[in-house]
Amino acid sequence: MPLTDTQIRSAKPNTKALKLFDGGGLYLEVAPSGGKWWRLKYRIEGKEKRISLGVYPTVGLKEARERREQAKKLLSQGIDPSAHKQAAKAAVKAKSEHSYEAIAREWFAKYSAGWSEANRVKVLARQVNYIFPFIGEKPIVEVKAPELLEALRHIEKRGSLDTAHRALQDCSRIFRYAIATGRGERDTAADLRGALPPAKGSSFATITDTKAVGAILRAIDGYAGGIVVASALRLAPLVFVRPGE
Repeated sequence: MPLTDTQIRSAKPNTKALKLFDGGGLYLEVAPSGGKWWRLKYRIEGKEKRISLGVYPTVGLKEARERREQAKKLLSQGIDPSAHKQAAKAAVKAKSEHSYEAIAREWFAKYSAGWSEANRVKVLARQVNYIFPFIGEKPIVEVKAPELLEALRHIEKRGSLDTAHRALQDCSRIFRYAIATGRGERDTAADLRGALPPAKGSSFATITDTKAVGAILRAIDGYAGGIVVASALRLAPLVFVRPGE
């Protein structure tokens, strides 16, 4: 005999699990702890199996019956509802793990350790504030150039063109990291080369004060970083070239 909402609400836990059958293999299992789970008993390839259809009262009687019918429809097609459910969960998990945001955060965690604190903050803030809201949840292989450009246009409209260019560079690194780790197919950011107006650089005043020059030379001499950078810093004052050269 089919269950009623009154029967379900008034069902009390016992020392052993209590099963209240609704029909068609659907039943409500009342655990000794008081929890109530919808279960479906079915047979496939000659074997009896069970699948959970949700927890009462989050899943009511009407919805439990609808889920039973959906499971029966799968069975009529020769599909095991339990295997189908597991495959759906796996697909959702894979989609989440391969999203742009997930890969971007993985890239950031892997490479930001050697950056300055200020740079770490700026790079992550650009992604969190401007890029994730637009493409963060999408699988990285599905991100299209117009979608990324839309995010960058919002930065541009704020008058932060330099930030937009830097965000685009970061995105390119993230796409390339996804390709290297087997989760991406191409650098979508590369398609936007030339799509943003050029950022206007700012000029730095020439230092003419001899005391200031001396302070810079002492700072260079005291640099304790890598040998390549240290050598370049010590060579620069001898040749007076522009930074780009």
